[in-house]
Amino acid sequence: MQNTFTPITAYGGRDYPTGYSLMNNGLLNKGTAYSDAERDALGLRGLLPARIFPIEQQVKRALRNLRAKNSDLNKYIFLNALQNRNETLYYRVVLDHLEEMMPIVYTPTVGQACLEYGAIFRRPRGLWITMKDRGRVAEVLANWPIQDVRLIVVTDGERILGLGDLGALGMGIPIGKLSLYTACAGVNPYYCLPITLDVGTDNQSLLDDDMYIGIDQRRTRGQEYQDFIEEFVQAVQARYPRCLLQFEDFGNHNAFDLLARYRDRICSFNDDIQGTASVALAGLIAASRLQGVKLAEQKLLFFGAGEAATGIGELFVAALRDEGLSEAEARAKCWFFDSKGLIVTARGKLPANKSAFAQEAEPLDDFLEAVKRIRPTALIGAAGVAAVFTKEVVEAVSQINPNPVVFALSNPTSKAECTAEQAYTWSKGTAIFASGSPFPAVEYEGRTMVPGQGNNVYIFPGVGMGVLASASRVVTDEMFLAAARSLAAMVSDEELAVGRVFPTLTNIRAVSLRIATAVAQIAHDSGYARVPRPADIEADIKQRMFEPEYPSYV
Repeated sequence: MQNTFTPITAYGGRDYPTGYSLMNNGLLNKGTAYSDAERDALGLRGLLPARIFPIEQQVKRALRNLRAKNSDLNKYIFLNALQNRNETLYYRVVLDHLEEMMPIVYTPTVGQACLEYGAIFRRPRGLWITMKDRGRVAEVLANWPIQDVRLIVVTDGERILGLGDLGALGMGIPIGKLSLYTACAGVNPYYCLPITLDVGTDNQSLLDDDMYIGIDQRRTRGQEYQDFIEEFVQAVQARYPRCLLQFEDFGNHNAFDLLARYRDRICSFNDDIQGTASVALAGLIAASRLQGVKLAEQKLLFFGAGEAATGIGELFVAALRDEGLSEAEARAKCWFFDSKGLIVTARGKLPANKSAFAQEAEPLDDFLEAVKRIRPTALIGAAGVAAVFTKEVVEAVSQINPNPVVFALSNPTSKAECTAEQAYTWSKGTAIFASGSPFPAVEYEGRTMVPGQGNNVYIFPGVGMGVLASASRVVTDEMFLAAARSLAAMVSDEELAVGRVFPTLTNIRAVSLRIATAVAQIAHDSGYARVPRPADIEADIKQRMFEPEYPSYV
């Protein structure tokens, strides 16, 4: 994964396509940027218009065409087509205009793109592996043309953002996540593979749709599902032994089960559990700076108790234990409210992720009353239920705290627990707000409030880059804790002054480099690394980072 990588070396010296084949290879294509010498040497003469456009002018043309589109979905389709035909240009556009492109490439537009993925499907990207491929998953995996895959993002489409079971339509998520790995942390796209495991869907509207692109059956579950996942994992390990496997948007039960089953066995993690936890913890650390209190003084009330919420709780507990609190003291600071009410021991049998946080208290099924009883310093929404942070809820938590933390983390925007404007207005400008999807700045009584976006993009690209650079055998919670602290440390005093608890996205590569360095350091210190320790870990990672620049072919 060296910075010296070019499409030429990836294809074995000068053993790369020419003519039409070259122009149809998105990893290699330069479009109208080929020089006269390249056009002669590569059999491109006459296949392109005469004028040569350097990448800077190609970016201007792409932006002009993009901004002329009449909807974010059409912009998504345009960028997807650009990525397929010219990845270098695509990443140049995205990286140079990240704040503009992020809501299109990923949340919130990717949610709409997944809903309509069958309708907007133009050209295959990645692999669909289905239940009908059982017994020959390795054979299907071998159809991918790249021999040295280092990073796979895989979903089974059961819990896509806050939209639920989208089956095979969930492919937009792995594609989008891998794009962010490259744009934000410099992971070379050559090494990336998006995969959807199509095990069916329980979404009746999809099963009734004769245009649905997935297999026509209900979801496979139980032992048959587990055996299929095991076959997939073994096939990945056999073909790509140094690959990092990221599980994405699996249903709650499967997400926790897969993380527990594979986290110590292979190099893998679950971004919905561990990545979300890390970015939320970073926001809490930064918010504590803004409040002038210690992290251990926070008391959290979660709306939701799924993989994202309890993942945040577990990493928060780890952070407090690191600061000297006991396990019991740390867990006492985490309260959870789900569809049945407050999670308390009197509820009886609970899933393991919930029972770990069950409190000794009276049952309660009213969230506003829970706020008044528990008196939290922070509200964290992660259930995909819109508008649950009502005016009364925000006013109540504001009466308890001079600067309440209000994190509305559910995606996409339509699922946010409240908007930035609502949080600031209802709290009379005192709330420290962050959200999963972006919200614009808010003017409140002459002050400009800038909401932070608690997007996992701040965490997973850097973690992945650190793991790949060190060739770590596993991905540990210690790495995500270090990532959270690294991210929080990157929030400047100027950003805190306007209410931001996350750095600006324009600084994302510096953030990812710092996180990757911290992660690689842990891998080497803990004996997980499978490559020699470099003299300067940060410099080593920096020179590995992919830059979207055209190579010379002659």
